Amino acid sequence: MQVDLHFYFDPVCPFAWMTSKWVRIVAAQRDYKVDWRFISLRILNAHIDYDSHFPPEYEAGHTAGLRLLRVAARTRAEHGREAVAPLYEAIGTRLFDTSREIDPLSGADQGSRRVLEPLLRQAGLPVELADALDGTSYDDEIRAETEEALSLTGRDVGTPILHFNPPEGTAFFGPVISRLPSAEDAGRLWDHVIGLAEFGGFAELKRSLRERPQLASFGVDTESVGKQEDWHGGSRRLKK
Repeated sequence: MQVDLHFYFDPVCPFAWMTSKWVRIVAAQRDYKVDWRFISLRILNAHIDYDSHFPPEYEAGHTAGLRLLRVAARTRAEHGREAVAPLYEAIGTRLFDTSREIDPLSGADQGSRRVLEPLLRQAGLPVELADALDGTSYDDEIRAETEEALSLTGRDVGTPILHFNPPEGTAFFGPVISRLPSAEDAGRLWDHVIGLAEFGGFAELKRSLRERPQLASFGVDTESVGKQEDWHGGSRRLKK
């Protein structure tokens, strides 16, 4: 299948979810074809002692991500690549665009059957796909796709990974954004990313200071965020 973008995601990564929402806006505006692919944070960090390197709940959350990817892999195998997009959208909306005050979720809850089954129905998929949560038959496929993503960028990265105009185009970790641009600004911001991606020598653009993802699951009033000024230095519109 010829596509414009490969988007590698772990369903429990809030930054991947935020970027995916932006990509969906741009894809709708420009008729892009996106192939939603898998990268597992649990597999990526398999060599790391979670207790000493991560806050509490990270291991349970990353394990939940692997469980959800098993279901996504089975969905792709049985219902086609196009079925991954609505499943990821349903999962991400549930995990990140729902306030924890309304429905608290632990790290492990994110990969539970009680959470997933309604989302499968919402995506128009059979609930029997949830049986893959506890199996390992798709783990090699997820591991291989994780390695595929890392082969494009190097290993010192996270999620998401985007591969532009595959297979020849540039791939890199990110873009990582903490808030969703407006529909008007989404394409403008994307054009700047494409400008970097089209230069084969582009390697990295990074800062370690970042705000928390502006998502309901983090206790953020997303309606008020949407009323903020457009971005430049975090608030005003970018000037060309």
